[in-house]
Amino acid sequence: MKGEKVKVILWGIGAMGKGMAEMLLNKKGVEIVGVVGRTYRLGKSMYEYLDVERGSGPDIIIGSYDEIIKEGAADIVLISTNSFVKDSFDKIKYCLENKINVISTAEEMAYPYAQEPELSAEIDRLARENGVTVLGTGINPGLIMDLLVITLTGACIDVDSIRAERINNLSPFGPAVMHGQGVGISVEEFNKRVEEDDLDGHVGFPESIGMIAKALGWELSEEVELHREPIVSSVYRKAPHAEVQAGDVAGCNMKGYGKVDGELKIEMLHPQQVEPQLEGVDTGDYISIKGTPNIDMAITPEVPGGIGTIAMCVNMIPHVINASPGLKTMIDLPVPRAIMGDMRELIER
Repeated sequence: MKGEKVKVILWGIGAMGKGMAEMLLNKKGVEIVGVVGRTYRLGKSMYEYLDVERGSGPDIIIGSYDEIIKEGAADIVLISTNSFVKDSFDKIKYCLENKINVISTAEEMAYPYAQEPELSAEIDRLARENGVTVLGTGINPGLIMDLLVITLTGACIDVDSIRAERINNLSPFGPAVMHGQGVGISVEEFNKRVEEDDLDGHVGFPESIGMIAKALGWELSEEVELHREPIVSSVYRKAPHAEVQAGDVAGCNMKGYGKVDGELKIEMLHPQQVEPQLEGVDTGDYISIKGTPNIDMAITPEVPGGIGTIAMCVNMIPHVINASPGLKTMIDLPVPRAIMGDMRELIER
């Protein structure tokens, strides 16, 4: 007879949290035991919010973090609220102090050592002290432009350089992503926000490049170089959470470069825009490794970002629960895979 179901708390019930909830409700051997939401969602039923049948189980009422997250309440908390380590730290700390494992969608948490070494050390200390594990993951960073690249180098005797490119459609994402990418604004406003460091573009290149370098034993000789350029639309475009007039910005072309001993070793290109097909742009994921042997991989169209992030977080739950205490990255844990059976069978009790 199988043991108790894996107990999960969701911290954040926006686009990503909602998707995780829907995925978890359709998996075996796992149950949602709590949801932490924003003030205007407090007191609402998770099932009503998701517009799904509750079934015979108890209702899940969206509550505040101090009501929901308590020692012994769950095996793991999935946090999908922020992109940056400094904004996620207090939430992660609260979960760790209550001795609950954490998976975070924050892009910088995929390899937090890249930009926040001190906070990373503190997260690792807290996790070890409380006997639990922390992982940051998602589609990118987390899989496409880092773990998948690293995995392909396993077939190489040596590696000279790496180039990864992800051409994707931003349309499924919400208002926060549209703002961070500068979608719908003028070119002048885009350039002004870049100068003022008020435009995120893609968050995660220092993390992906850092993870690859760490995995291959390369030591980056300087800070990762980042460039943000506007993708200007020549046609009118409309997405669920954005509208772009011809001549305005449809997205951000993000570029990142990692050097070893002053030589370019890791190049990353990530043009993201809404409705790219309106101008004949096909989406896709591309990896090129120069070495022995050369390896070239293409996935067309792109692996969908939203679905991919949701799946990565849910599918990594058993690996995080089974892991030794501390702060982990995707290169520390078993490879992700779709869980089609009972999640309890993957847990090492």
